[in-house]
Amino acid sequence: MAQSQSLVERDSEAMERWDPFGDLDQLNDRMRRMLEQTFSSALPLGTAGWSPLVDIEEQDDAYVLEADAPGAKREDVKVEQVGNELHISGEIKERERKGSLRRRERPIGRFSYAVRLPESIDPNKIEAKLKDGVLSIRVPKSQRAQRRQVEVTS
Repeated sequence: MAQSQSLVERDSEAMERWDPFGDLDQLNDRMRRMLEQTFSSALPLGTAGWSPLVDIEEQDDAYVLEADAPGAKREDVKVEQVGNELHISGEIKERERKGSLRRRERPIGRFSYAVRLPESIDPNKIEAKLKDGVLSIRVPKSQRAQRRQVEVTS
């Protein structure tokens, strides 16, 4: 009986020390390091270290991309259209702090993102705006690719 009590006591001590979020953080760090080690040698020099979160919405006349770029300045963001690919790159610089940084979750440094769009876009009318930490890019569809309602007759 004393032996079973000690097992129960040890199990309860282990449960009290177990931190599931700590384990997830460690797993996330290991996976990130493993991916960086695996793919960093395959990337060209100067390639960005992270990609922003991006929403892509298809509207009747355009594709609208919204990319998170908190703290980015307009002059530090570059948007290029190459063929039917859209490339977003830039840098979010570390801001000067008065105190000690105890935790960092927001990314800083160079970033890049690329997406392949259908070939039926109008590259001369692409617009990009950076406002409140969100980069909005409107990529109009060409006239022939726009949706239109077709009347059904009998």
